[in-house]
Amino acid sequence: MATRKKAKVKRRKAPARKPAARKKSAKRAGKPATKAPSRRARPRARKPAPAKPVVTPALPAPPGERIGIVTHYFSHLAVAVLKLDPDARLRVGDNIRIQGHTTDFSQRIESLQVDHAPVPEVGPKDDFGVKVREHAREHDVVYRIK
Repeated sequence: MATRKKAKVKRRKAPARKPAARKKSAKRAGKPATKAPSRRARPRARKPAPAKPVVTPALPAPPGERIGIVTHYFSHLAVAVLKLDPDARLRVGDNIRIQGHTTDFSQRIESLQVDHAPVPEVGPKDDFGVKVREHAREHDVVYRIK
């Protein structure tokens, strides 16, 4: 027996509907929408404030003789690289204070190193590192404490 193939029936899509129109109320028919005017308070005339004398707070005296600044900090070694001011010298055993925006600590110098070699004294032309107790940041100021 021969079987017939069913013919495919194409379905038509329903026609698109128009959006429902809003009904206009009897009050608004033919009038454009307007916004009510806002009322602002009038600015009051203010009396000028009396001039206060400018008082600048006295800056605290530096903790000692400034000898240089921190140029770099190696956190994994806790070593600060310092740049000394001209005519400044630094020795093992000196007490220093490192002060900055968020840094403020004092310590005794236990070791100085130039090119990974320990040295007893450094001058302004030496590029050296100092083992520090706390975190030091670039541009912190280094003072020698007497």
